[in-house]
Amino acid sequence: MSKPEAIDFANYVPAVLTWVANKLSGGASTLYLKHFGVGIEVWRCLALLVQGNPISAQYVSSTIGLDKAAVSRCFKRMHADGYITFRDDENDKRLKLAVITAKGRKLHDRILGLALEREAALLSGFSTSEVKTLLKLLHRMHKNLPKVEDVSHSFIGNK
Repeated sequence: MSKPEAIDFANYVPAVLTWVANKLSGGASTLYLKHFGVGIEVWRCLALLVQGNPISAQYVSSTIGLDKAAVSRCFKRMHADGYITFRDDENDKRLKLAVITAKGRKLHDRILGLALEREAALLSGFSTSEVKTLLKLLHRMHKNLPKVEDVSHSFIGNK
């Protein structure tokens, strides 16, 4: 197969994924900021925090791919706004863990309905089977991300 002269963006998976993710996140962030006073980063942190366990900025960073410094700044804002408190990690006293407050849980619950409606609209026209397949494929792509980094470093190293 010959090397194309240019990328066909309509069929280039990274481009399509990026377009969908950017538009979905941008729209959500605008709505959440206007109606709830918080951006998408706060929503993502709240969504992780309601799972029950105290979490570190490093955990959020590695789970959703946000820069750790950005997560730390987000945590500081959330703490100042009363959405989280901090506690020391039992194994490492230098590490601060975020814990959701009742106020944070209330905000999460207010945003959750809109988030689920947006997801339903995004997936309208998909069968249950198609959604399951899509999720399987996306999770498989996610598992391949280390390979993407490896091939990138190999390619650059060969130049």
